[in-house]
Amino acid sequence: MKNFPRKKPRNQASQSTFTLQIGAAILAGLAALILGICIGSVNIALSDTVSIILAKLTGGAVKDSIDASLVSILWEIRIPRTLCAFLVGGALAVSGAVIQSILQNPLASSYTLGVSSGACLGTALIIITGAGSASIGYFLLPAAGFGCGLGTVLLVIVIASRFDSGFQNHTIILFGMIVSLFVNAVMTMLSALNESHMQRLILWQMGSFSGRRFSHAAVIFACVLAGTVLTVFFHRELDILSFGDEEAAAVGVDRKRIKILLLVLSSFLTGVSVCFTGVIGFVDLTIPHIVRKIYGSTHKVVIPMSFLFGGAFMTLCDLLARTLMAPQEIPIGAITAFIGAPFFLWVYYKGRV
Repeated sequence: MKNFPRKKPRNQASQSTFTLQIGAAILAGLAALILGICIGSVNIALSDTVSIILAKLTGGAVKDSIDASLVSILWEIRIPRTLCAFLVGGALAVSGAVIQSILQNPLASSYTLGVSSGACLGTALIIITGAGSASIGYFLLPAAGFGCGLGTVLLVIVIASRFDSGFQNHTIILFGMIVSLFVNAVMTMLSALNESHMQRLILWQMGSFSGRRFSHAAVIFACVLAGTVLTVFFHRELDILSFGDEEAAAVGVDRKRIKILLLVLSSFLTGVSVCFTGVIGFVDLTIPHIVRKIYGSTHKVVIPMSFLFGGAFMTLCDLLARTLMAPQEIPIGAITAFIGAPFFLWVYYKGRV
């Protein structure tokens, strides 16, 4: 597999261009958030949006000219949903950037390692047994999804280590696919044997931000912030690993330990995303490629920019999902697949020529 393209060191002129690109990306992310908050089945003016947010944050009164229903829609539905979409998109993009680098495969993603399959199995068990409706806890469903997703990856790591002491990339990918297929088969069997829950299970596998609240956004924010910051700390190791295992060993990098740690971190980011919103594919595949094309392959830049681009992309996809056929909502996984599948084919074709 070819290494990812690298840009030459920047001179003063290119540094100015680079700074402008960073600024433009930040503005684009803010614009996506504003669009996601203001636009929907009911459009809310930007001035009214700002007034409502300021009133809620300061404890003041909302203007009498603003309808009470708009306040409820904006504060209780639109803002937490948009924040969740941005955070999940950023987390998936960062996870994809890490996986592609350590496995040296531009078509790899955390889904290749079975994170989404494991998370789906965990949530399916909770849905089928009805444990989520008991008084065990509000976050039982996402906790089960995350735990099973992370457990699946740890299983892949253990099996790959047993069969390949060198912990080679192709071994990880191979056993990741095998475990993922097996878990998907179990998931299909559970769905077939529990037809009363089949529709809910299918909807979960297509992904949605519907019904997300500030409580969800707060938990996702804390987890995603911790996972992303920890990942940034390993940007030098990611740069070295992207050159290949032999080069990493030559400079004294403990490949196996770093790979396991980064795999767990990326799986943590994906698991948190999947367990709260369902399975949303292709974001972790497409966004890191776009970021590397613009900013090069230095992970000190790639990781935060992937988070920003991924968040903006997911926010806009969620906007399309709830407005294209309003009042009916399209599963967001379908939106990302429509965009990501052609991109996947383009990456594969480009690697062949």
